[in-house]
Amino acid sequence: MTIGFARRFATYKRATLLFSDKERLKRLVNDPTRPVQFIFAGKAHPRDEAGKGLIQEVYKLSREPGLENRVVFLEDYDSYIARRLVQGVDLWLNHPLRPLEASGTSGMKSAPNGGINLSVLDGWWREGYNGSNGWAIGAEIDDGSAEFQKQVDASSLYQLLENQIVPLYYAKPDGKLPLAWLQLMRESIRSVTPVFNTQRMVKEYTEQLYIPAAQAYQNFSRDGCGAAAQLSQWKTQMRKDWPQVQISDVQVTNKDRQTILVGESLQISARVHLGAVDPQHVRVEAYHGEVDDGDIRNPAATVLNQGSKADGDGTYVYQGSVPATESGTYGFSVRVVPTHPCLMQAHELRLITWS
Repeated sequence: MTIGFARRFATYKRATLLFSDKERLKRLVNDPTRPVQFIFAGKAHPRDEAGKGLIQEVYKLSREPGLENRVVFLEDYDSYIARRLVQGVDLWLNHPLRPLEASGTSGMKSAPNGGINLSVLDGWWREGYNGSNGWAIGAEIDDGSAEFQKQVDASSLYQLLENQIVPLYYAKPDGKLPLAWLQLMRESIRSVTPVFNTQRMVKEYTEQLYIPAAQAYQNFSRDGCGAAAQLSQWKTQMRKDWPQVQISDVQVTNKDRQTILVGESLQISARVHLGAVDPQHVRVEAYHGEVDDGDIRNPAATVLNQGSKADGDGTYVYQGSVPATESGTYGFSVRVVPTHPCLMQAHELRLITWS
């Protein structure tokens, strides 16, 4: 069985994670009935001394007794080597430190060739992993120190290789073919190839960025750039007035405030002091989701509607309802953000007020 690890050698990619327990690794690669080999390749940025140090460390480890001829490092990494690795390895390994992986495109290239991914749930694999097209290292970890992540991920990596991946690769119920492994290959090709490709990238960049940018340019350049000047003035005034925005009171108006049955709605009322800020230029939202250790997980935002004006000093009452669609422990907060028809994205001003 051949496992590949090839990429830019940045420190956050943790190239030496596999060697956390060398004796365990030696037992894995030297199993007489189920041998495994690892191929490492890659380069570091010329100014990345730590990355170059990782390459030296991997090379030295690959020369140790018990690992030589089972762990190799290919020098002079380039597109020629990369192409043959993504075409030839059985498993593609990736274990960056969360949440630092920007994308991880090498794993996308392996899948169309029948390669299977073994990666932490970060970067593209967070979206691409479906439970049947590869494996996830360390399950879900949203935080934790680098040392904690290393311990969890190294333990998970060894357990997956020893108890699931290698046995599955060598399992041949018909005496000839690893049928379950072939099914994984098919699912990897089916689920990854149509979704993670250049066509999708260009399409989404065009639809979500280039076309809106072109339309914005046309709108802002009309009438001597009048709309652009107006937006700039509005932003300046909004930044000046925003410190006046305060959420003074948030109430749950349900009769039973602690228990909301599935199918009912949580009724929320909030008093918001806007001061000199025009109510048309703010959006008041209930930010809600499942509570885990005091944090809101998988959040969603529900807009609260402006009701009556509470008094003459620029205070307004906002109300809305959040449907309770599932059971569990949920929490919410209320926030205010500025809004304008010409903003390119919702948080462009980086201004927000929380309850």
